[in-house]
Amino acid sequence: MSGAAKPGPGSGSGLEPARKAALESWLAGQARARSVAVIDEGRLSGGAISLNLAVTLEIDGGPQEGRHACVLRTGSASGVSASLGKAEEAAVLRAVFAAGATVPEPLFVGADPVLLGAPFYIMRRAGGVAAGFRMVKSDEPRRDLARELGRQLGLIHRVRPGAAGLGFLARPEPTAALQAVADCRRWAGGYAATDPVLAYGLRWLERNAPPPSDLVLCHRDYRTGNYMVEDDRLTAIIDWEFAGWSDPMEDLGWFCAACWRFGRNDREAGGIADRADLYAGYEETAGRRVEPHAVAYWEAAACMRWAVIAIQQAQRHISGTEPSLELALTGRMLPEIEMDLLRQLDAVAASGTFQ
Repeated sequence: MSGAAKPGPGSGSGLEPARKAALESWLAGQARARSVAVIDEGRLSGGAISLNLAVTLEIDGGPQEGRHACVLRTGSASGVSASLGKAEEAAVLRAVFAAGATVPEPLFVGADPVLLGAPFYIMRRAGGVAAGFRMVKSDEPRRDLARELGRQLGLIHRVRPGAAGLGFLARPEPTAALQAVADCRRWAGGYAATDPVLAYGLRWLERNAPPPSDLVLCHRDYRTGNYMVEDDRLTAIIDWEFAGWSDPMEDLGWFCAACWRFGRNDREAGGIADRADLYAGYEETAGRRVEPHAVAYWEAAACMRWAVIAIQQAQRHISGTEPSLELALTGRMLPEIEMDLLRQLDAVAASGTFQ
């Protein structure tokens, strides 16, 4: 389960005055500027794991002189076991930005928790909206968007073990699938043995794990709700706290899983289009073919991991570490997520390709 983290910057909607002044002084040194003014625009909506603050930096002097709309991203009062630290998350973002993916450019990384009470990083702010329930409301399937998201995922998956700056990411052992099962079993704690759906699902995933595959950098939360769109144009892929080395089919399975369609089960690719559109875009840039059999497995694994995350989110609220209606309501989603898992297992059983 998750461990308590130090409080992020400020206890309200934005930065405390003393920390804001300290941040401005630190940024001036980082930017080689005469001065930096931080205009705090308050907390952004969304982000169940991290705290996101909208800030504008007014940099006087130095190579980055000018006005920059940014997001300051730091940890919440508590987190979940799988999430990266903010300095690590920024390193991942830097790697995928260099690979040409449409992600916010990371600008500054504050690894020392003394400055703001927790590590943080600052990235450029993208325009648009990310809310999943809004993304799926279009009358017509958003085929071009799904295809572009596939292309972007292919670019992300070009980042391989050995990439500069990512040495902190551990390789899964003995395989990506079996590591994922072991992680879910550990994070679920007693639920793994006492909840019959979780126990059955974990055993099924263990018995049907695909063979080892090439490892690539996976987002591991690549879904509707974690990308931003403005005027039907993709502007950013966000929320990289779960990134790690894994089977490339994991991200495709997560995107297509029933739990991330926001009720639009007629559009299997994230509730926005048919999965064929996503797959076509992916194959344009990834340098590999989609393996539908493996994607089906990872869709079941997605339901399992989301169920475990829901348990962890509820525990953050129940423990008193971070009282939150959103976290409490996420915990109440467990039965619905388990139904998605059982339906997926029924579907793959009917295909005759799994045990």
